[in-house]
Amino acid sequence: MAAGQDVILEIDWQGAQQVRDQMPEAVSIFILPPSRDELERRLASRGTDEHAVIARRMRDAVSEMTHYHEYDYLVVNDDFTTALQELQSLVISRRLSRPVMSERHAPLLAALLSQAPAVE
Repeated sequence: MAAGQDVILEIDWQGAQQVRDQMPEAVSIFILPPSRDELERRLASRGTDEHAVIARRMRDAVSEMTHYHEYDYLVVNDDFTTALQELQSLVISRRLSRPVMSERHAPLLAALLSQAPAVE
């Protein structure tokens, strides 16, 4: 971050809460599935977990989703391409926010707003 790089953390709601406590300026995005049925289908289609594991993961997911209101933005991952574009838009809009741009372009702003010498 000190080098001006975006940092993306994929963390649960407790981790996000810790990040917000330590960095109130952090932007949080909660990614939701389009439905419970689709989430369960996606988990099952991986073919790596037994039914009991999928059932536990579904319970955990529902518990996690109850914290959606703690986040700044919500993205519904119905269509991957659309969800990716929405995430990219959020990152770009953050990069273009006035506080970020004011800091990044402080010398330019100072030059643009300085009093020009009077022309004689």
